[in-house]
Amino acid sequence: MEVNADQDLVKIDEVDKKIISLLNEDGRMSYRKISRDLDISVGTVHNRVDKLMKTGVIKKFVPVINHSQLGYKLTAIIGVRVKGGVLKNWETQTAYHANVLGVYDVTGEFDAILIAKFKDTTELDQFIKELLKEPNVQRTYTQTVLNIVKEDMGSSKML
Repeated sequence: MEVNADQDLVKIDEVDKKIISLLNEDGRMSYRKISRDLDISVGTVHNRVDKLMKTGVIKKFVPVINHSQLGYKLTAIIGVRVKGGVLKNWETQTAYHANVLGVYDVTGEFDAILIAKFKDTTELDQFIKELLKEPNVQRTYTQTVLNIVKEDMGSSKML
């Protein structure tokens, strides 16, 4: 693994990619199992994972939640137009709402896109109405997701 100082990019080799891929399949996989699967020492796995974490390639280990199993069956994509000069403050405040999974600055007609999950349309309706009450929100545009074809924010397949 090599860190490119010019752009703060981390270059990883094939061993790092294989370790990441195995951990992506099962974040609880033991270093011993990884070492056996890749035919490398446990110490090498430990050192590699430690470096991947220290450089920020691996941010953290978390469970992948199946939201629909918990009743959150409605996914909404919400475009938001915000008054000039307050976007960052508004985003920081909105990002901590429990239903919001992602906040993205975007180009085009809207300033931000929110990805959020709700139990039903009533909950979505309340969220949108609360958004529109905020003095810095000028407009929203909401789309509901009919089918989730792919949703894998932690994918290692692009490596």
